[in-house]
Amino acid sequence: MDITKLKAFFLWCTIVNVLLLLLVSLCLLCRPFADFSYCMNQRFFDISRPVFNVILVSFIALYKICIMAFNLVPYIALVIITRKK
Repeated sequence: MDITKLKAFFLWCTIVNVLLLLLVSLCLLCRPFADFSYCMNQRFFDISRPVFNVILVSFIALYKICIMAFNLVPYIALVIITRKK
């Protein structure tokens, strides 16, 4: 695989994952969707609303860290090594 294609791959992976992160974050800010999500999960897990909120925030934070570690950092590294001097 060519470095240019690899760089484009990581760029698009980063873009798609950031858009997905924004979509999930915006959906959870919307009260009806957050309530629906809590009700659906409470059927399977016996958890309170504050615990559910902590789990959601933790998931979003972990997803953000994974995007940076596995998409953004490799893209930046490829940009640096392919930079013309």
